[in-house]
Amino acid sequence: DQISSLGSNLLLLRPGQRMGPGASAGAQNFSKADAEAIRVQVANAKEVAPVVGMPVTLVAGNNNWSTSVTGTTNGYLIAGNWRLAAGRDFLDDEERSGKAVCIIGATVRKELFGGGNPLGDSIRVKTFACQVIGVLASKGQGAMGMDQDDTVLMPIATVQRRLTGNQDVRSVMVALRDGADTEAAMAQIRSLLRERRKVAENEADDFNIMD
Repeated sequence: DQISSLGSNLLLLRPGQRMGPGASAGAQNFSKADAEAIRVQVANAKEVAPVVGMPVTLVAGNNNWSTSVTGTTNGYLIAGNWRLAAGRDFLDDEERSGKAVCIIGATVRKELFGGGNPLGDSIRVKTFACQVIGVLASKGQGAMGMDQDDTVLMPIATVQRRLTGNQDVRSVMVALRDGADTEAAMAQIRSLLRERRKVAENEADDFNIMD
């Protein structure tokens, strides 16, 4: 639902063979190196964002809120057509080092801070606190009623080190340049991933690409 609401220039890559609507068979996850290889080698890739997500409970003062955290890069904002209502995106060193900073959606802002300004305040996530550096402009409900503003973004290195405990990338978002041939780009990504994941010529893809 979230992907389909973002337009025709976006591809979503997930590990596993497609088994039907919304389902896939297990396979090894992607890596940040896979996302970087696509960014460098696929000519019509405008932006590439590795993504790791997991449910969390956030605490700020006396308020708490259950939502999902997305570990990613600034490329996610471009690929997902997100704008900032306040604050800033991640600095390069924050992405590299996995600093405990976050950008929150409008719903999270409302539930944790009401009408107050959250910039510079901290939100507790499990055993650590992250500083709010930005607030996303509201998008409202997606195509199937999902609240797109109920989200919090952190650098992917932060989520991997502090929450998931591994280097796995669960999905990759690829935003294509305007006017790009989608089928050609998908074929190029497929060839690159098959090579990187050492899929034999007579074997089916162990990943799927959705547009």
